[in-house]
Amino acid sequence: MKLQSILTAAILLCTSTIFAQNKITAHTDKAETTINRDIYGHFAEHLGRCIYDGFYVGEGSSIENVRGFRVDIIDALREMQIPLLRWPGGCFADTYNWKDGIGPKSERPSIVNVHWGGVTEDNSFGTHEFLDFCELIGADAYINLNVGSGSVREAKEWVEYVTSANKSPMTEWRKQNGREEPWKVKYWGIGNENWGCGGNMTPEYYADLYRNYATYCHGADYKIAGGANVADYNWTEVLMKKLERYKHIVDGLSLHYYVHPGGWGNKGSARDFDEAEYHLTMQKTYYMEELINNHSAIMDKYDPKKQIDMIVDEWGAWYDCEPGTNPGFLYQQNTLRDAILAGIHLNIFNNHADRIKMANIAQMVNVIQSVILTREDKMLLTPTYYIFKMYSVHQDATLVPLDVETEMYTVDGKEIPALNASASVKDGKLNMTVCNLNPNQEEEIEYAFDGDYKNATGMIVTGDKLQSLNDFDQPEEVSLKEFKVGKPKNGKIKLKIPAKSVVLITLD
Repeated sequence: MKLQSILTAAILLCTSTIFAQNKITAHTDKAETTINRDIYGHFAEHLGRCIYDGFYVGEGSSIENVRGFRVDIIDALREMQIPLLRWPGGCFADTYNWKDGIGPKSERPSIVNVHWGGVTEDNSFGTHEFLDFCELIGADAYINLNVGSGSVREAKEWVEYVTSANKSPMTEWRKQNGREEPWKVKYWGIGNENWGCGGNMTPEYYADLYRNYATYCHGADYKIAGGANVADYNWTEVLMKKLERYKHIVDGLSLHYYVHPGGWGNKGSARDFDEAEYHLTMQKTYYMEELINNHSAIMDKYDPKKQIDMIVDEWGAWYDCEPGTNPGFLYQQNTLRDAILAGIHLNIFNNHADRIKMANIAQMVNVIQSVILTREDKMLLTPTYYIFKMYSVHQDATLVPLDVETEMYTVDGKEIPALNASASVKDGKLNMTVCNLNPNQEEEIEYAFDGDYKNATGMIVTGDKLQSLNDFDQPEEVSLKEFKVGKPKNGKIKLKIPAKSVVLITLD
């Protein structure tokens, strides 16, 4: 063989080998698990400018509003197809007496928000306002009860006030306050972070207290127990063991995990970071997979039939607050890095849809990893917003298992998978969302699937650099755009996923 032919063959062999490392195979014949739409839920706590001066500005505001709620935010959330909203906390939930937020606003007592900034709130936003807002945006409601400083009777009466159609002092009070028919609120959290701000309890004590509360909260159809902080596997072990005989009063167990590259003492900047810090952020993002696997293994031991769901009701990127802002308000910017982080999380949740039935990113407006930021009458949509809008195709779709062969993305000797993906089928369309974590090169993929799909379309979220963001002067620096792909052929399609991007591929 001539030297040129040998070189050509070697190049082709190397190219083929490299290409083969990026291969995704979709098994539509094994699609059977529904991706619960509530995996795409959100969280609104009485924290900083999330509610007040966020989506709720009051009826007297000069900003266009409906009963005090910003019209632009209502429209944006409906377009994003928000399925679920959690409230009132968070840590705030276990200091909140719901009766302070009921009745004429002029007669409601004030409260000091001891957890978040020490500010005084006038309780003008309460149960009626929250449930009114959920109806306006087309989202289901998830209410967290106060276990840390409340009482069983207080919790019982709140559930009755909201859900009961019977004649009682609570339902009569509701009617006097303008709501004749009960609301349909499915999800009820019994406490929040009871290992910390929710009471600094032991798992043994909380498990007993949970049973006490859950027994009396008639009308709460779906009850969620306060679960572990990150890798506290003992908490999950104790709760699952002590609640094993009480599956009739526990439907879900929560898990909380935040990504902060610098640790709690120095979480890092939301906008000023280098590639090494970005890579570390992605490493910590992938840690969610390990947490889910390990907590699921414990849950499976006591609940092999998966009667108790995993509820990841707080997750997201948590950095240092923006310089010059109130440190108790947790206001941070949102870059392309956060869009990729969100895409990875949602792919992971999709792929564990057999156990995970709800997840709530923290938080919806102006706090931590928000989908919306506001400044006076201005509003902008963050890169994370566009990920949720893109991924809405997975809501209530059927999970399609994937085999993913991927190259690795390496920085300072540490390697993580460059590609992360999930897929689902709905209304005859096969949708795959794939993240390319590598900021330096596009990744070629051979995407194989069964089924007679003739056409392919795509959408993409990316930017000029990892630090790209939307600001009030440039609100569309990062957005959702069309992504051109070729036609499928013989059950395959060749894709080139650009560097630092999240892509949606739709086959029909």
